[in-house]
Amino acid sequence: RALLFDVDGTLAETEEVHRVSFNHAFAAAGLDWVWSVDLYRALLAVTGGKERMRYYLDTYRPDYVRPANLDELIAGLHQAKTRIYTETVASGGVPLRPGVRRLLEQARGAGLRLAIATTTTPDNVTALLNASLAPEGEAWFEVIAAGSSVPKKKPAPDVYYYAMEQLGLGPEACLAFEDSENGLIAARAAGLKTLVTVSDFTQGHDFSGAALLLDQLGEPDAPFHVLAGDAGGACYVDIDLLKRVHAR
Repeated sequence: RALLFDVDGTLAETEEVHRVSFNHAFAAAGLDWVWSVDLYRALLAVTGGKERMRYYLDTYRPDYVRPANLDELIAGLHQAKTRIYTETVASGGVPLRPGVRRLLEQARGAGLRLAIATTTTPDNVTALLNASLAPEGEAWFEVIAAGSSVPKKKPAPDVYYYAMEQLGLGPEACLAFEDSENGLIAARAAGLKTLVTVSDFTQGHDFSGAALLLDQLGEPDAPFHVLAGDAGGACYVDIDLLKRVHAR
């Protein structure tokens, strides 16, 4: 009855844009913090941009002399990074992953309800959906549960519980879509069967317990590759396959 989607890495390969946006914000503030691809991949173990910056300082920059207003500094950096990110996304620079638009359109046509369950900010979600999906893409989703909606971010299940509460549905009536280990842990902790499409920054994560693990959702002329689980001979994700996955 409802499909619950993560955003970053699931709907679109956004993490590289996030990484570059962080670096631009750091440089504009006169900081010598530079997040390489490999470093950012490690930092993604921590969900939430402000939390990620704190983890970076604690783990990788113990030499950094923390100002008395560190909370304000981090909040300001995060606001600047969000502005840079949303401007980039609004320009249409981030395409949806293969199969995402087709599946969302098919789900809407079949009367399935759609929701977002993410750790990113509402502004980031809106920018992506309206630029990459449709001019009013956010309206396709009945619920947009973002990181600011709940006390604890993934891998805690809070955002999924919140989304299901807003939908008035239990986990038995929903299916989750994720791309990361933290996301899978969160969805499963909320009782949700979860389809995972591995993204550029989550290769090598532990996806034990995924109902189906794929490299992408696939298209009729560009099939997915099954990494774990049984797709029953399907070559792209459609409503029929989702029904079979949910029924297991």
